[in-house]
Amino acid sequence: MANTISASGSGLDIPTLVSQLVTAARTPTETRINKAGSTATSKLSAIGQIKSAMTSLQTALAKMGEAADTPAFKATVQSGAGFTATTTSKAVAGDYNVEVVRLASAQKLSSAAFAKDATVGSGTLSITWGSGKDDNAKVAIGADATLADIAAAVNRAAGGKGVTASVVTADDGQHLVFSATTTGAAGTLSISASGGNGGLAALTNGAGGGLTQAVAATDALVRVDGFERTSSSNTIGDLVPGVNLTLTKALAGTSYSVNVASDNSSLKSSIAAYVTAYNSVVGTLKSTSAYNSDTRTASALTGDSLVRTLQQQLRGHVSANVGELKALGVSVSKDGVMAFDATAFDSAIAGDPEAAKALLGKEGGYGGAVAKLMDNHLDSIDGTLVLRSNSINKQISGLEDQLDRLDEKMARLSTLYTTQFTAMETMIVQMQGSASSLNNLLSPSD
Repeated sequence: MANTISASGSGLDIPTLVSQLVTAARTPTETRINKAGSTATSKLSAIGQIKSAMTSLQTALAKMGEAADTPAFKATVQSGAGFTATTTSKAVAGDYNVEVVRLASAQKLSSAAFAKDATVGSGTLSITWGSGKDDNAKVAIGADATLADIAAAVNRAAGGKGVTASVVTADDGQHLVFSATTTGAAGTLSISASGGNGGLAALTNGAGGGLTQAVAATDALVRVDGFERTSSSNTIGDLVPGVNLTLTKALAGTSYSVNVASDNSSLKSSIAAYVTAYNSVVGTLKSTSAYNSDTRTASALTGDSLVRTLQQQLRGHVSANVGELKALGVSVSKDGVMAFDATAFDSAIAGDPEAAKALLGKEGGYGGAVAKLMDNHLDSIDGTLVLRSNSINKQISGLEDQLDRLDEKMARLSTLYTTQFTAMETMIVQMQGSASSLNNLLSPSD
């Protein structure tokens, strides 16, 4: 029997083999990096939740401090009064009697009747109001100008300041009406004419002028507890301390009562909003650091020192002011949840109107301390939450760089394996060629 040497290729699927080897080399490192990235991303999300809740708390704290520092009052006006009343923080609680004797009115001057589209005359109308120094308008009128043309020219020149002009068409013809834009004697109009053909005298109110006064410029007259006050405006802001009176109807001979009292509704709303925001922070800190012993599952920030510090600081400020907070109706349960009793607050403020400011104001014992705490953690440059977020983002960026380097390393490894297996395959083919030649030599000749 003749001797023969087998001559077949390796049969290797080199691309598949290389892929499997590269995957085996890549998987442990890639798994480690991805796991670290997932953990970092979860922490970053948790920090974001805490930062959001803390920012809401900071906003609520600022509003509460503003409300506590700024006294609020409410004015109650007797039904049927010819005025309304609003208050400022400078109001003084008390009862007042107000009588609106006369309203301030804006002057109106009317021309005699003219035929439709009639011309009046040419020249310049000079209109002054107020002090007259800067409060004036000069209006050039052409010979062919109608009342409508004159009204438009006046309105352009005055620009809505001091005076407006309009044309009113009545049964007897058209009238040019000048209306002061300011009530009271301070808005009195003075209209004179110069140059031209003299016809504009019909539109002046000086000696020999043709304008008649349809409505006089009068000052308002109001009495508060018997004290009289005149005003060019129907809004009077300094007669009753901290109260703005807006006169709407003259009712001479009849006075109406105004009651000014403290109004804590805004402050109570702001305290309730703060309590809600505080409880949100407490809940967020708890959920992001909780540990489920049944499933042995940790949260993103379980055991994190920053969370513990925040919890301790918030509890510390409450503990330092627990008596004062409770006196104002703010209580805290054993698990750190706040509650607000508005009725208890009303009783406390009735006995000590300054208690809220002293405790909850921007410089208050509790409000001021928590404000500093918020600044320390939320400052946009060196706040602890910002620094922690920056640190985690840097860590994530580093992990992304590691993945990029891993990709490059695996690409080189793939090239190496491909080169090596290709060389081996070439060598095998060469050996098989040699075996074939040897077999031919060893085969017996015919």
